[in-house]
Amino acid sequence: MIRILLSTRLGERRMPQAELARRTGIRPAAINDMYNELTERVNLVYLDLICKELDIKLGDLLVREDDILPDTVPLTKPNR
Repeated sequence: MIRILLSTRLGERRMPQAELARRTGIRPAAINDMYNELTERVNLVYLDLICKELDIKLGDLLVREDDILPDTVPLTKPNR
């Protein structure tokens, strides 16, 4: 599972979500979804803007954890 560490990175800087939204031009709702790890798809432009604003690398924002699988992800590929 891919985790978005936006809450951790903003907490380190004591930056509210609204401030990040203002500085990047990203909708507050989109920031909130990433912050709470509710989003299933992430806009690459948003990731770039966040990394630039927080002066971090993509690997500081996104991590992959093997042991955690969300309930909504099938374990096998669907037949097409």
